[in-house]
Amino acid sequence: MAEDVPRRQSTLDEVAELAGVSRSVASRVLNNAPHVSPAKREAVERAVHRLGYVPNPTARALATRQTGAAALVVSGEDPSIFADPFFAQVIVGASAALEDADLHLMLCLAASDRGRRRVEQLLRSKGADGVMLMALREDDPLARMAQEAEMPVVFGGRPVGLDPRWYVDVDNVGGARAATERLISLGRTRVATICGRLDTEVGRARHRGYRDAMLAAGLEPCPPQAGDFTESSGAEGMAALLERHPDLDGVFAASDNMGVGALRTLRGAGRRVPEDVAVIGFDDLAVARIADPPLTTVHQPIEGLGREMARMLVALLNGQAPTPLILPTRLVVRASA
Repeated sequence: MAEDVPRRQSTLDEVAELAGVSRSVASRVLNNAPHVSPAKREAVERAVHRLGYVPNPTARALATRQTGAAALVVSGEDPSIFADPFFAQVIVGASAALEDADLHLMLCLAASDRGRRRVEQLLRSKGADGVMLMALREDDPLARMAQEAEMPVVFGGRPVGLDPRWYVDVDNVGGARAATERLISLGRTRVATICGRLDTEVGRARHRGYRDAMLAAGLEPCPPQAGDFTESSGAEGMAALLERHPDLDGVFAASDNMGVGALRTLRGAGRRVPEDVAVIGFDDLAVARIADPPLTTVHQPIEGLGREMARMLVALLNGQAPTPLILPTRLVVRASA
């Protein structure tokens, strides 16, 4: 008579697959964690019974520390930043991905010393299962806090001077290069840029893409006119550029908001777009489509940025080892260039 072969122990992944839920949801059900819908809880319990699954005691101990929430932390000075169309789309993407994992989204703004202290307390007290951190500036204290945190932290965009293990970014250099190359291909030779904050990696990367394209074409880059990604800074930056370079014939603005501000200043100065000055933005926000004229821009997958940050965080919570991700950009041609 043949020896009985021991039955292989079922895995949590198999329970999740049979129940039709994510691994994190299955884990939360097994550990009686909150914020799981009755239907998903019942599906997991049926799968456990059918497979004869027995939880690993170590995994159970880890899972019971979960809070059922993930935090999106933005470093900024303006409390209205979450109303910005860019961050609104990030929130939509992150929220959708976290909902699939039955995790709630917490929004935190580190807009002051008090706000940063609250975030530091969140990181130290493990008031969330994990954190997504965005809009860091050079020497931002939040970067140090994140490095010291005993919880998963995913960066939205690479911070200046750091090489984090987990981040999601977009191809800022390639997108800015493509925008500038478009202006040059239209015969524009006196091309300036309104760049973002140069104490952020996104501001530096988009300026680098502009500079690379200009030098590759044998043209002299203009010194950067720094803005802060707002429409008002685009309008002010455009006025400063016209004063310094009255003969300019092309402008790359490192955000659509700044591009729309530049259009407003050019219109007020009697400059025709694109006949006198061609303008290209970056982001592909709704404001670019309704601008006068409609703004040629670099599309970046903003909802995708939020979604992939949340997916990376969920993967870390599930014990996986994700790698950094760079999302592609593409040029969207409209009337302004």
